[in-house]
Amino acid sequence: MGIPVEKTSPAPPAGQGARPVTRLGDRVFSGLSRGSGILLLVIMAAIAAFLAVRAVSAISADHGNFLTTFEWNANATPPVFGIAVLLYGTLVSSVIAMVIAVPIAVGIALFMTHYAPRKLGGVLAWIIDLLAAVPSIVYGLWGALFLVPHLGGLTSWLDTYFGWTVVLDQSNPGTAPRNLFTVGILLAIMILPIITNVSREVIRQVPQAHEEAALALGATRWETIRMAVLPFARSGIISASMLGLGRALGETMAVATVLSSSDVLSAHLLDPGGGTFAANIAAHFGEATELGRDALIASGLVLFAITLVVNGAARLIIARRKEYSGANA
Repeated sequence: MGIPVEKTSPAPPAGQGARPVTRLGDRVFSGLSRGSGILLLVIMAAIAAFLAVRAVSAISADHGNFLTTFEWNANATPPVFGIAVLLYGTLVSSVIAMVIAVPIAVGIALFMTHYAPRKLGGVLAWIIDLLAAVPSIVYGLWGALFLVPHLGGLTSWLDTYFGWTVVLDQSNPGTAPRNLFTVGILLAIMILPIITNVSREVIRQVPQAHEEAALALGATRWETIRMAVLPFARSGIISASMLGLGRALGETMAVATVLSSSDVLSAHLLDPGGGTFAANIAAHFGEATELGRDALIASGLVLFAITLVVNGAARLIIARRKEYSGANA
């Protein structure tokens, strides 16, 4: 008489009815991460809602066209709130800063990672980090007391040889260059550390095998950078540039210290005048009435929307270049 044997069914294979075992720490970390992402979205939505609610009263009270009027005068009867000059100045100064800063920043990052000796690269990295730590007001004081007095020769030279472009034509030669061109140069110096540091770290992530393969095929150092390094790091460099652009769009004190604000919208970048959203808010918020503050908040809403559009466009560009994101390296 045999001993009865209890029949047991085999354990289900993984992924077919088996419940994954998660540790308490994993669940806590997952919840905190998800909660942080949701909190960020809530904060962004709250900021947008606040700006929109406060902006409605000012836009409805404005008897002009908020988007196309040049003048900003909260003390007029009726008050006039126009952001055309501010929009133009913000975009133009930021574009000038990007045109100057991005090539220099990428060049510095490539020099530190591929050309400079290790000790020299470390010193340059320390100097770049030091530039990033300088407060905005210090940049503004340096720009007003040093950059503006010493840019007269450059603006005269640009007016002499490139005045035919109209953009670099100076209507009143000899005036102090408190203009959008000077602001663009100052912003370029301010965003240079951000773009350089992020680009340097991205370039360092390029797989060594890619560069060694290019060199083994007979490529020069520049050809290796052009064919193996820059394509791989392109999305990261774009992200770094967008971070710098965000800093340039929202810069306040440095611009307010250097720029000679006016309500004149001029295509001559070397003529004094112009304005930006951030500098206008900083200059008028303290003495503004309730309606004036709502108008300033409305201009902040426009700047908020511009920043969202710029970052969204950057994400689209990066998504189209995802084959170089490093995921398949």
